[in-house]
Amino acid sequence: MGLAAIFPHCDFHLLAAMPRKLVTAVMAAAVGLLPIVQAQAQSRSLPIVRDAEIEALVTDYAAPILKVAGLNSRGIRIVLVNNNSFNAFVDGRRIFINTGTLLQAETPNEVIGVIAHESGHLAGAHQQRLREQLRRAQTMAVIGMLLGMGATAAGAASGNSSVAGAGGGIALGGTEMAMRNLLSYQRTEEITADRSAITYLSQTGQSAKGMLSTFSRFANALSLTGTRVDPYRISHPMPRERIANLQTLAHESPYFDKKDPEALQLRHDMMRAKIAAYTAGPGGVARIFRNNQRGLAARYGDAISTFLHGSAKAALPKIDALIKEQPKNPYFQEMRGEILLKANDSAGAAKAFQRAAALDTRKSGLIRMSYGRALMLTGEKSNMSSAIRELKTGVVRDPEFSAGYGYLAQAYGQMGDIGEAELATADMHYYSGNIQEARIFATRAQQKLKRGSPEWVRAQDIINSKKPRS
Repeated sequence: MGLAAIFPHCDFHLLAAMPRKLVTAVMAAAVGLLPIVQAQAQSRSLPIVRDAEIEALVTDYAAPILKVAGLNSRGIRIVLVNNNSFNAFVDGRRIFINTGTLLQAETPNEVIGVIAHESGHLAGAHQQRLREQLRRAQTMAVIGMLLGMGATAAGAASGNSSVAGAGGGIALGGTEMAMRNLLSYQRTEEITADRSAITYLSQTGQSAKGMLSTFSRFANALSLTGTRVDPYRISHPMPRERIANLQTLAHESPYFDKKDPEALQLRHDMMRAKIAAYTAGPGGVARIFRNNQRGLAARYGDAISTFLHGSAKAALPKIDALIKEQPKNPYFQEMRGEILLKANDSAGAAKAFQRAAALDTRKSGLIRMSYGRALMLTGEKSNMSSAIRELKTGVVRDPEFSAGYGYLAQAYGQMGDIGEAELATADMHYYSGNIQEARIFATRAQQKLKRGSPEWVRAQDIINSKKPRS
């Protein structure tokens, strides 16, 4: 499994261009409310999580919200970020949600409320408007600094130290004013997105109770820290203020007391169990489901924990028991395949992934790639053509999953097709963002591919590419 943003809806290039004092102040203000991994944001790294089961569930959460927000035709993607904090943010046509959000949210409604809020930002074009505000803040800060420098120079030339000191105050005052105006603008947009979220939830027949629960969690966490926060130096309204602003609207909805369907709650619990098993260690699942340790979700998490931290031999009967209860669940079969791979039973894993792919109504490229990889790992030449077919199907469905091209390169290599192997390696580097290595392998591939063929043209596209894709 695999960006928490200090400034959730901003353009980092614009931040880089702002005066250092203003950037520091804006970033510190945002950190005051949410726990953030600052190093990740500064390096713009994105520790992305890919999982067919979780992606299918979160997509189901988002679909009705995006429709009523008028965003369903814009190709909005939900991206999962490996970060333990409760946070989400938007960028272009993507909504990023931390795994910590999914793990901490006890009901689907809480996550749906987060998605509704972020959809409000997208529908309101808040990201573009924030870029304009950032440019304006930069201009204000620069003007303030120039005025301050002019006053300081005049004071120095006249020998008047008080004038020179006032120049420094003008510079700092300009930066402070720019920061406060920017944060005030962002707080207004957050309130607008909250209200939009309430509207979307009502239009889709869902409760806003999850949103209030989320803000209550923020408020409790803030009070437990004992931190005193200046409400004018943060990018979001204070949690209690958000609750007060929304409580009346939320209670006016006829759906306020509506609960999530039991089947959806079970899927949510199984998602939490999986995330806990992967991110919270062996005891993570037990802590979450301590009141229902024999429930399906708890046993699913236990099976995964045993696979990750114990032995495949011990995990296999646990997943088989779950399959007996839900024989048509593709993700139980998928996990069975992973367990068998760990047990070095590639042939058995291939059969499990094949069943998972057959049961998967969402047609996940990830499951097809797992099937192809397992076929490849059998080492049987008779399986290589099928492995390549499955891997190619997977990357067509999920073209930006770089690891799939790596598996494809291995399969082509075992077949002795070096040109195709090097082209797949070039694609792997290209979608990993390593454009230099991608060009090297694309050039090598062209030397072995038929000139003018689709594969040769693809290699040329990589060679000519200007920017890495991610």
